[in-house]
Amino acid sequence: MSHGSGAEIGVDETRTLLAHNAATRLIDVRTPGEFAGSRITGSCNVPLELLREHRRGLRAAHGDPVVLVCRSGTRAEEARRLVAESGLADVHVLRGGIAAWESADAPLVRGRGAWAMERQVRLAAGTIVLLAVVASLLAEPVKWLAAAVGAGLVVAAVTDTCAMARALSLLPWNRAAAGGDPAALSALTAPAGERG
Repeated sequence: MSHGSGAEIGVDETRTLLAHNAATRLIDVRTPGEFAGSRITGSCNVPLELLREHRRGLRAAHGDPVVLVCRSGTRAEEARRLVAESGLADVHVLRGGIAAWESADAPLVRGRGAWAMERQVRLAAGTIVLLAVVASLLAEPVKWLAAAVGAGLVVAAVTDTCAMARALSLLPWNRAAAGGDPAALSALTAPAGERG
């Protein structure tokens, strides 16, 4: 079953692919903290930040189908673009991400992990804005900090990227033990018998 590289595939299609092709690789590009909180059975965590750091050295040694997963699909699509030149020929993005998987009542492994990145961004942005507004009562120019956060959120929405999420992904709770391990890349690129 091949869908062509870069294709978004839905939950049902992903489950069918996993059921009919045991070599399919399910790669979760969320932070290790998010991955620890909930993950699709059989998925491997290769954080987007790790892919960014090692993208030039990625070389695939297999032709297995790969399905990239994140919370909603945005980071998985960025990961797909990063690995596009690695030689992987059958790469897909799970449409709607793990949120769609959960909405479809597909099975998840649950644990205790960090909040989803989107939730962390909302907390950080809201806290900065609230504190800036309160602080501006004492020192009026601090209000511009709230304006800067608002502008950053507008840019994030327009470009579908988020500098705050990138910064938050570097915090300790988002970088669990597997977070900085380049060996995790083998889950994406190594031949079937050599996967980490």
